[in-house]
Amino acid sequence: MGIAENIKKIVSVLPKHVHLVAVSKTKPTEALLEAYNVGQRIFGENYVQELCSKQTLLPNDIKWHLIGHLQTNKIKYIAPFIACIQSVDSEKLIVEIDKHAGKNNRTIDILLEISIALDGSKFGFEPDEPFDFLKDGKYKMFKNINFCGVMGMGSFSDDATLTRKEYCLLKSVYDRLKDSIFCECNSFKEISMGMSNDYEIAIEEGSTLIRVGSDIFGERK
Repeated sequence: MGIAENIKKIVSVLPKHVHLVAVSKTKPTEALLEAYNVGQRIFGENYVQELCSKQTLLPNDIKWHLIGHLQTNKIKYIAPFIACIQSVDSEKLIVEIDKHAGKNNRTIDILLEISIALDGSKFGFEPDEPFDFLKDGKYKMFKNINFCGVMGMGSFSDDATLTRKEYCLLKSVYDRLKDSIFCECNSFKEISMGMSNDYEIAIEEGSTLIRVGSDIFGERK
């Protein structure tokens, strides 16, 4: 099947509260346009330079999500247009995103990346991190950020039991943050987890955003 058919197949089985992020890193703009033309609007990119080059060539109503590790010195390049930064893994990064969003008179959605891979191979806040810098309404001091939820990347594994355990961990971190810090924050409602090989499990464990690349665009040649 082609890109259009792949997207239609995935979207047709998604619950209404779950949204598809088409992971388009390394893919040509022609492939993204094919996805766009069947209604896909959220695209996830890993690299700032590639993201910026595609953004200038594609329709303005695309919602770009940065899902790869982000260095503070690269924020300025995406701040004018980025819809959501999913890979926010430090207090320093939050401060810098807020600053650059303000300079562009924008409010940027962010997800707190949580390190859930039990092999320890991913970036992110530790699951038991206290998040003291956000407690007691302190998150409201960041005027140009919407705290929208959490994101996690599981281990590279075909073990469904391990995958489920990791996604269950992310859901538990989300619940703790929602109850203890963001209980009055209406925007804090997203859990980004699940990729091509495991998004069904992720949805069962509470995902609201699935990040799918190869099942849409095929493996990179």
